[in-house]
Amino acid sequence: MGIELPVPDHSTLSRRLGQLSIELPVSPKQGARHVVVDSTGVKVYGEGEWKTRQHGVSKRRTWRKLHLGVDEATGEILAAVATTNDFHDGEVLTDMLEAIDESLEQVSTDGAYDHCHCYDEIAAKGAKAVIPPRKDAVIWQHGNRKGKLHPRDENLRSIRKQGRKRWKQDSGYHRRSIAETTMFRFKTIFGGNLSARQFDNQAVELFIKCAALNRMIQIAKPDSYEVEA
Repeated sequence: MGIELPVPDHSTLSRRLGQLSIELPVSPKQGARHVVVDSTGVKVYGEGEWKTRQHGVSKRRTWRKLHLGVDEATGEILAAVATTNDFHDGEVLTDMLEAIDESLEQVSTDGAYDHCHCYDEIAAKGAKAVIPPRKDAVIWQHGNRKGKLHPRDENLRSIRKQGRKRWKQDSGYHRRSIAETTMFRFKTIFGGNLSARQFDNQAVELFIKCAALNRMIQIAKPDSYEVEA
């Protein structure tokens, strides 16, 4: 086209990547959302998988963790947080919930979030916490406090009364598999490795991939509905 445009070199782009602000594209929705939460590991650098199997894990092998909050109805990523591999899942729940401005109806997680502060953080958003207690869990508060049981104790007593399988069905916990499906789509499309070496750049690289995944599902996801025979 005969247009002279300045093109930054690769080094300049690499230095500025960590300062890039990424906003996840999310389709508007009426009503409160049901968010399912999960995390996955992404490899940064290290030896190949074959050498690892033969000689064990290398000292240079390290990971980053990607924590996602996904809308169970649409499959879109509503919030994404990147951490090092020494962060516990429950430690970043607040950051994910704060990144979601819309009202929440329910937050479903796995047993790694079975902590008192996680219930409190979800309750602060006005949402119902669906977290399976550990199999050796005990009641936190015996007797009613101000006439109301702790949500975690309600879950535990319901499991003891009707069984874990029935509780998962009644609470909608099985919809949490949407988060695992999102992780599978993420790694199938983009792989399980990171190219950047600095943590800030790695986080932005992950967020860009999350934004691209949302665009893909908005464009390509079919509308499914039940057809009467």
